[in-house]
Amino acid sequence: MEEKVIVNDVLSSIKSNLKDYGKVIAETANMELRQTFQNLRNSSESFEYELFKLAESKGYYTVSQKATQDEISKVKKEISL
Repeated sequence: MEEKVIVNDVLSSIKSNLKDYGKVIAETANMELRQTFQNLRNSSESFEYELFKLAESKGYYTVSQKATQDEISKVKKEISL
């Protein structure tokens, strides 16, 4: 399997796991268990960022264009309603 495919697959998996951690954390009443999930999420976020930087540097992952100020203002307005 090509390195690019593997890297992008791992990035996709981590992003999915991060969503799941958020759901689990919000539903966990036991503070010790909650902290464990928060630590796992934080470690996963750090790993995802490092892998993202590697993928971007190798041209495996391209960042979308930055939003214009008008687009940002529009979204802010929609969210604040």
